[in-house]
Amino acid sequence: MKKIVLILSIVGVTFNSCSDKFDEIDINPNSTEQALTYGLFNSANKELMDNTRDQWQSARITLPWVQYSAQRAYTEEDRYQYRLSTGVSLWSFSYRVAQDYKNIIDLNTDPATSTKMAVYGPTENQIAASRVMLSYVFLTLADSFGDIPYYSYGNKDADFQALNVDAQLQPKFASQQKVYADILKELKEASEMIDENEVVFTQGDVLFGSGEKLKRFANSLRLRVATRVKGSVQGAEAHIQDAISSGVMQSNDDNVGLSYENNLVNPSPLFNDFRTRSDFAISKTFVDLLKGNSGNFDLDPRLFKFATPRGTAKASILDGSAPESTNPADFSGMPYGIPSSLAPSQASSSNFFSKNILKPDYTEILMEYSEVQFLLAEANGWSQTNYVNGVRASMQRWGVATANIDTYIASLPAASKENVLTQKYITLFMQPYEAWAEYRRTGYPNTLLLPGQTGTLNVAAGGETTYIFTSLIAGLTDLPTRLFYPTSVQTLNTANYQAASAAIGGDKMNTKLIWDTN
Repeated sequence: MKKIVLILSIVGVTFNSCSDKFDEIDINPNSTEQALTYGLFNSANKELMDNTRDQWQSARITLPWVQYSAQRAYTEEDRYQYRLSTGVSLWSFSYRVAQDYKNIIDLNTDPATSTKMAVYGPTENQIAASRVMLSYVFLTLADSFGDIPYYSYGNKDADFQALNVDAQLQPKFASQQKVYADILKELKEASEMIDENEVVFTQGDVLFGSGEKLKRFANSLRLRVATRVKGSVQGAEAHIQDAISSGVMQSNDDNVGLSYENNLVNPSPLFNDFRTRSDFAISKTFVDLLKGNSGNFDLDPRLFKFATPRGTAKASILDGSAPESTNPADFSGMPYGIPSSLAPSQASSSNFFSKNILKPDYTEILMEYSEVQFLLAEANGWSQTNYVNGVRASMQRWGVATANIDTYIASLPAASKENVLTQKYITLFMQPYEAWAEYRRTGYPNTLLLPGQTGTLNVAAGGETTYIFTSLIAGLTDLPTRLFYPTSVQTLNTANYQAASAAIGGDKMNTKLIWDTN
């Protein structure tokens, strides 16, 4: 017994001695005590692009809905019957990403950590970049769902209860009017706090690089938002002029996009999906527009940059050796919204996206100079100069030869609401959430196939075979106007979900958002 007591005593002394130095022992000498803010920023940006441009939130919802693509096998989602789990994912990852941006703000504003964070970049530029990206995330959420739980850095409105799980496990949904108005305010204030002569982060910044580029992005994004909600949100028109005068994108050098790595570790999302799936092709609707078979334009040389010639082997796209063709006959596109039973007969004559898109190091664009020019064209009364600038910038970004650009521009019909907005739609190719919002706002392009209309199948022997595009969602006679609120929100935040549903006019896919007035 004495022996056992002695052993226990020795163990106790040893443990107490170790406990005295536990804080010293439990330190990893290769880690930091706080997150690296540039690492947190990059991680959030990648998660945002991974999820809004992949085969689920993009290629099975908005990419086909705006008819950039069409599915080669399972066409139910093209006909609007999307998987509700996809909407849940869009919601959950968006708030997760938003929390990361807020964490960067918190680390830079907390006196206990702000000095250390300054090592990674000017504090105000880090905060501004996070405010801008929060605006980008909440814009997508509001454009997709309507009223949403919302967080603001600079506005302590009692209705803004998101990203505060310690106080609000069941946050209220803020109204669209409040959300859009605050996004405009946040973008203005973020722009004004940026030091243009400084970097955003001292290292690891793969999105901006300079405060000047961040500022132009903030103002350009504000121009996008203000144009969307003008006439619906008080003060939006003033924001249009203020954003322009504060400095928007000046050239393609100001384009903001996330470039993936040229490897199989961190490849672009659609390329990674294409390695194992062959579900998606460029839509016949879009091909017909680019070929000049619909709309007001001649053959568009971007067709040859966007799509792979019919019959191209998948392996050659994956390894980058796929040929390019300038023969319009090599492009027919996949008929959009056909019954699944017809899909196999059409898949063989469809065109995959090109190797310019389906490559590991593809750059997913958040916003580009060409779009800004079309926004300026609208702000300037459908300006011919801005219209031409926008078309030229888009073609230059996709690598179209100068001679072909000049020929196409010489054939352009004069600037008008229809022509400017249709060219804007072409520019927004592969940015489907923005194209979806623009269609709902404006009704353009007017070349899309709508429920109840007749489409044309590809027939090998010539001739013409038609089908009727039939929506699988009762009551939808146009594109969907919003997504259903996630089932998880309905279950876990029932009272606030019910209040939000009633406020917007019903949780339906044909409930219009406040700016959807076309």
